[in-house]
Amino acid sequence: MMKTIKNGLRITGFAVLLLLMTGLRGFADDKDYPDRPNPPALVNDFAQILSQDQVLELENKLEDFARTTSNQITIVTMKNLGGHDVEEYSVEVFNRWGLGQSDKNNGVLLLVSMDDHKAWITVGKGLQGVLTDAQSGIIFRNELRPAFKAGDYYKGLYDATDAIIAITRGEYKADGLHRGEHDAPLTAIIIFIIFIIIIIRIIRGGGRGGGHYYSRGGWGSFFTGMFLGNMLGGWGGGDNDSGGWGGGDGGGFDGFGGGSTDGGGAGGSW
Repeated sequence: MMKTIKNGLRITGFAVLLLLMTGLRGFADDKDYPDRPNPPALVNDFAQILSQDQVLELENKLEDFARTTSNQITIVTMKNLGGHDVEEYSVEVFNRWGLGQSDKNNGVLLLVSMDDHKAWITVGKGLQGVLTDAQSGIIFRNELRPAFKAGDYYKGLYDATDAIIAITRGEYKADGLHRGEHDAPLTAIIIFIIFIIIIIRIIRGGGRGGGHYYSRGGWGSFFTGMFLGNMLGGWGGGDNDSGGWGGGDGGGFDGFGGGSTDGGGAGGSW
């Protein structure tokens, strides 16, 4: 009987010890991850690799992007990962902080670990069809890694976030160049279309017996009226402020909205 009791106590003690060890490990793991910033910020330089001016410039750029699109790009720099895998660590931070909006899952996390020389781009579920794993890898290789190897951390983060923004707008190429750098053919097409619109307007105006839109003020009034009319009416969406080229006001950045990710993204070492 006593032997049975002793064995039971031994097993109970072992179970309690195991629970304590598990709890302590979980506590240690929690301390490895940064707390969500309060007040919220899109640029979180825990490793202190940026100047205050650089942080402010990046923050303003990312807040403007969030305001116009509702997509949230967040930068987190760490001294180290506490022995964790960089991809798993990034996913954990992403979900703990709830990056992006809960109904859109439109967050992107750019996480950097200085001591580990590793970085990872993690993409929310709602943006994975736009910012793919392959594209995230290209951004890491073309934009971030070369600058980080050269010790220019601000340039790496700035160029990488520029590329992420460009991809979500359909303006980033696999070679790392933006369409604006090779847009001569596109410009020619636009000019040709404008020319055709002008001709059509002239013909329609003449057919109505005098061309009321053009004839009263000559060419200057015609061009001014056409372009202002299109920009303020057709292209700009009329009186609706949510229309136009910018895609409307996405609500700005007033905190993380509870978004999540299942691990989409890419990165590596520099």
